[in-house]
Amino acid sequence: MHSNLAVIHPEAIIGKNVSVGPFALIDKDVIIGDNCRIHPHAIIYEGARIGNNCEVFPGAVIAGIPQDLKFKGEVTTVEIGNNTTIRECVTVNRGTASKGRTIVGSNCLIMAYSHIAHDCEIKDQVIIGNATQLAGEVEIDDFAIISGGALVHQFTRISKHVMIQGGSRVGKDIPPYTLIGRDPIVYCGINIVGLRRRGFTNDQVYQIQDIYRTIYSRGLNNTDAIQCIETEYEVTEERNLILEFIKSSKRGIVRGSIDDL
Repeated sequence: MHSNLAVIHPEAIIGKNVSVGPFALIDKDVIIGDNCRIHPHAIIYEGARIGNNCEVFPGAVIAGIPQDLKFKGEVTTVEIGNNTTIRECVTVNRGTASKGRTIVGSNCLIMAYSHIAHDCEIKDQVIIGNATQLAGEVEIDDFAIISGGALVHQFTRISKHVMIQGGSRVGKDIPPYTLIGRDPIVYCGINIVGLRRRGFTNDQVYQIQDIYRTIYSRGLNNTDAIQCIETEYEVTEERNLILEFIKSSKRGIVRGSIDDL
């Protein structure tokens, strides 16, 4: 059901059973999947691609042009997966020539007043807390939770199953399975509550904890820690993910707590 007070461009492609509230705007070159709800005063600009069963709340702006001086009007997109909720006054900017698209995955919750800048890539099952601000080209992997009011520097990578404390200033890469907090941010342990909720076994949890003891508590530099992990630990998916993330980090990973040194 579309309100007569909504503005919907005739070239927009809108799926079945989509509700569009009064004073919402849907621009040309927009695709919206089935069973979505677009609340009053939401704005969806050209280049938006929204999956099925999504909900966009009042005041949200999807596919606004990037706040990036290198943007020259190129055709780019915002791509949002299925079953994702975009709360009040969230802004999700289109990509630039760098990557061409900004991605928000499926089953995500993006809470009110958050900002997702150009060329970010957010994967599935991610929660972004109220008023969190992501700069350009940030990457966030599956099941990460970024609590409210966090500030994430451009090009930062946040891996799977991470939990970040509210109000954090994130300028280093955050490796998988970790709990991050304090000011300035440090490694505070593994995200054991999240891992238990997602069915990780005791053996998996113990190995992850032990690997991070090697990284943060044995006084090793990254090169020596990587060598120890490769030689001392059984090959598992969790071990490999941690190793690959650290090896591929360009910004360097978050430091350990001074309490662990």
